[in-house]
Amino acid sequence: MNADLVRRHFEELWNERRLDSCEELMADVYVEHALSPFGTEEPGVQNGPAGTRATVAWLTAQFPDIHMTVEAIIEQGDLVAARVLSEGTNLGPLNGAGPVTGKRFSARQTHWFRVADGKLAEHWATRDDLTSMLQLGVVRMPGPPA
Repeated sequence: MNADLVRRHFEELWNERRLDSCEELMADVYVEHALSPFGTEEPGVQNGPAGTRATVAWLTAQFPDIHMTVEAIIEQGDLVAARVLSEGTNLGPLNGAGPVTGKRFSARQTHWFRVADGKLAEHWATRDDLTSMLQLGVVRMPGPPA
């Protein structure tokens, strides 16, 4: 089942940091549509295993304890959608440049994957980055000055 492949993606790559699974799970030609927080352009076509390793390294440098829990998953044909709870503590520079906050975040995301030839070949994401940035203290709720 394609849903099992997506579950393995989150469990093995993100939660267990078993990056040796990249070759088994990720297509060599992989299309990434998800923007990074504050990003302006989709990454586009990349080498799936190498791109995934780089993404895991980038995010775990910021949140070494990041954990992603698949709360719901649905599959239709070659598409799989997953609702994910992402949680972690900011212990490294945000986006590689921002200040370390030492604060935790907990926010939901949806991830869509297209599967081709038994591997993840394309990805879209909708993340609640605002909730994360509020919890991390990177942005603050608008209102009267304190």
